[in-house]
Amino acid sequence: MSGPAGGGWVLLHALAVALAAGIALWLRPWRLLGAGGPPWPWLALWAAMPLLWGLDGLAKAPLLLPLSGSVLLVLLAGWPMAVLAMLPVAVLAAWMGGLPPAEALSRLAWLGLVPATLALGIGAAVRRWLPHHLFVFILARGFFGTLLACALAGWAAMAVQVLPVGSARGDMALALGLTAFAEAFITGAFTAVLVAFRPQWLWSYSDRLYLPAAAPG
Repeated sequence: MSGPAGGGWVLLHALAVALAAGIALWLRPWRLLGAGGPPWPWLALWAAMPLLWGLDGLAKAPLLLPLSGSVLLVLLAGWPMAVLAMLPVAVLAAWMGGLPPAEALSRLAWLGLVPATLALGIGAAVRRWLPHHLFVFILARGFFGTLLACALAGWAAMAVQVLPVGSARGDMALALGLTAFAEAFITGAFTAVLVAFRPQWLWSYSDRLYLPAAAPG
């Protein structure tokens, strides 16, 4: 995708980013970090996200769809911390990929804030209506939640973006769905590994909620 459909969308993107950042700052998520700071997987994902967001610019391939990483970041760090972390990601992605400011703002909205916020809502629905079990967490939040959040965000962005020359909306919708599936596979795999070996690195996971109590002997 090559850019927002008009100046009105740039303003809406800016307002959405300002609102999300304001809410995240008001919540002050850094207060919950320990003395050692965030776990290294958070920082590793945060460092990789500018590459994911600017993939098409770095590869000089306009038809190459960038990845998001925002849903995994929400699972790792929580929505407020993820929102604050994605602000410098957009700046670095613009610098590394040679993106104009309007495009960087658009990617912050559609690759970052929208799928992250959808993942937050999906997580709330999972906790409310599905059984509290670790496999439910892995599948519903790690895989299907990522698939749904990224696919919906991508299709919504397609509706307001100017498509690259020579691309059709049907083909782009299919490509966005396949990209969301790939992202869901990666996020689901990481979620499963972390739930099994390092659940404390997942801010959104709790043994108290998702691990069934041992049966009485």
